Amino acid sequence: MTAFSYSVFARGGSVMLLLVLLGLIAAVIFIERALFLHRAQIRSTEFLNGIKNLLQKDRLMEALTLSEETPGPVAKLVKAGLRHAGDDELAMRFAVQEAALAELPVLERRISALAAIAQIAPLFGLLGTLLGMIKTFWLFNQGGNYATPAVLAGGMWQALLTAAAGLVVAIPAHLGRHFLAGRVRALVQDMEWAGNELMRFLLRDYRKNGGGEK
Repeated sequence: MTAFSYSVFARGGSVMLLLVLLGLIAAVIFIERALFLHRAQIRSTEFLNGIKNLLQKDRLMEALTLSEETPGPVAKLVKAGLRHAGDDELAMRFAVQEAALAELPVLERRISALAAIAQIAPLFGLLGTLLGMIKTFWLFNQGGNYATPAVLAGGMWQALLTAAAGLVVAIPAHLGRHFLAGRVRALVQDMEWAGNELMRFLLRDYRKNGGGEK
């Protein structure tokens, strides 16, 4: 860090340090969640077609093994449905819905923390602005007729820098939260489609061919 950038950073005071810390936390959360959701996303159509092909050949155990080895919430929903392939529709639907409810908190984990950072960062920026203005007026009052612009500039620097830093942290955090929420919605849609498609196949085609008989 250059001397100029460090001096500008230091003029923001302790609130600036807090905003930098919030920015780093937001960046870590976004990167971790983005990587996690990327790994959870699979080609649902191809995966489910592979499951159907195995079931058509009456190879339920291989289908279960494939769903076990495939990462992501879609595969876990399919696994839950396959484990109840021989049950009635109500039991099968309950198992799939229960698996979906268990996966949703995992997908949405820490996204609310990113939203909280996006909301409070401007407030900390406002706090720094108010503290800077208080410092400016206090120095002006202490200096009386001898208060110089150089003395008063410290408080103004703090006011302006913290206000800007609050927005610099909040704007990317807002965008990151919306991006992650969009990825979660896409995964939820895949889960709903895969669950319904699997149940339709198990209840019609699979059992029609004699599969799932106890």
